[in-house]
Amino acid sequence: MSSSSAARTAKPPMRDALVAAAFRLFLERGYEQTTVDDIVALAGVGRRSFFRYFPSKEDVVFPDHERCLADMTAFLAASGPEHEPVRRVCDAARMVLGMYAENPTFSVQRYRLTKEVPGLRAYELSVVWRYERALAEYLRGRFAGRPEGTLRADMVAAAVVAAHNNALRSWLRSDGRGDAGAAVDHALGYVRRTFGRRTDTEGRAAPDGEVPAGPVLGGERAGPGDDVVVLVARRDAPVWRVVREWEAALGRA
Repeated sequence: MSSSSAARTAKPPMRDALVAAAFRLFLERGYEQTTVDDIVALAGVGRRSFFRYFPSKEDVVFPDHERCLADMTAFLAASGPEHEPVRRVCDAARMVLGMYAENPTFSVQRYRLTKEVPGLRAYELSVVWRYERALAEYLRGRFAGRPEGTLRADMVAAAVVAAHNNALRSWLRSDGRGDAGAAVDHALGYVRRTFGRRTDTEGRAAPDGEVPAGPVLGGERAGPGDDVVVLVARRDAPVWRVVREWEAALGRA
């Protein structure tokens, strides 16, 4: 058999085969009506093979988040003092967008499925919280010793996640049409202008995560006619509630 024929007949990796089988069944039967036994039967493997790759049926819906979270954590860990921290976490968030944009069809299918299944929505929120925690931990290190550094770090991390997800969901609702990168860049640009390092009129840079006094160059400062949205939340409030209130406030602004 020629190498080209072998390539055409080669089976996909088992992990990919399980994901493909699962989503085929989810679309045909529904998520709740599909069992792990159904998935492995269609994929032609045993149950042990399924659980070698996925701890639960929910995990097969989000097969790429663990890899993306590991890549993001490594990216942040490789940061140096020369990296402006707010810009760095915005760049880290774009890695999540890249994961979705790799396969728009699959991402849209997952978005629709997650909307329909409450258990998957809860699972997705837990994944979002892990991304936010990774961003916040990096920022806490960069803002250590600053006035209210921990509070600042948590606020910036929550803002990055909210901005990214707002743009991402708009793209998914459009069935993956349009430029997802441009939408996310626009949303994250708002975060950078709000929280990023800035210089005053004399060219002095503020410390990481702080805003200098006086007029600002390279950023936006609210004027008398501008709308300012301030969100106050308990420190122990779940991230899904903070994000929902943030988006609701932006929608009303």
